[in-house]
Amino acid sequence: MSGHNKWSTIKRKKGAADAKRSKIFSKIIKEITVAVKESGEDPDSNPRLRVAIANAKGASMPKDTLQRAINKGKDKDAASFTETTYEGYLANGVAVVIECTTDNIQRTVSNVRAIFNKFSGNLGTNGSLSFIFDRKGIFTIPKGDLDHDEFELEIIDAGVEEFELEDDFFTVTTSMEDFGSMMKKLEEMGIEPENAELQRLPNDTVKLDLDHSLKIMKVIDTFEEDDDVQNVFHNLEISDELLENME
Repeated sequence: MSGHNKWSTIKRKKGAADAKRSKIFSKIIKEITVAVKESGEDPDSNPRLRVAIANAKGASMPKDTLQRAINKGKDKDAASFTETTYEGYLANGVAVVIECTTDNIQRTVSNVRAIFNKFSGNLGTNGSLSFIFDRKGIFTIPKGDLDHDEFELEIIDAGVEEFELEDDFFTVTTSMEDFGSMMKKLEEMGIEPENAELQRLPNDTVKLDLDHSLKIMKVIDTFEEDDDVQNVFHNLEISDELLENME
């Protein structure tokens, strides 16, 4: 299993846990709200909203919850969200990028800084870790009745960089620039991804033993439990042993 596929596998595992406590719903609701405020409620003319709705369906979000999120974005009196990113290092030189969507920047930066401090990390300046991560489009698609070779052949011209099948899920990786093209191609084929998003994939990883790796994942979980945090990306090497111990 490649690093990208391991990343997607770990996202699915965390997603399953998040869904039980409705954390994943709150993230998608924020994304829908921001998308509507940014470019309107029509998904046909709002690609960001279209992706968010696809992710909501992939997470089995109830239709009334989805509609309330869209209505919240239309409400001029509703709180406005700001998107912000924080970067830094955890123990053993593990780099992290934390993407947030917040209605209170001071609260968010205070919470993020407190977590870094609690776990002996260091909050850095934005852009300082750009050399470690590449932004990629990642699509997680249930295999269903799709034929591996036919499906790959059909979407290859939409910008496929990597194409893998693991645990009955296809993981399709594109460049950031080809994210929209791939989304459009899948729509034309009538295929709804379980998840589609831009991720920050590490081009260099830090290898640690199991004990230290689990401690790093505990810090990642602490960041992700904050209501303002949408995504946390890191360059810890995801070993098979770590995946097994996260189950």
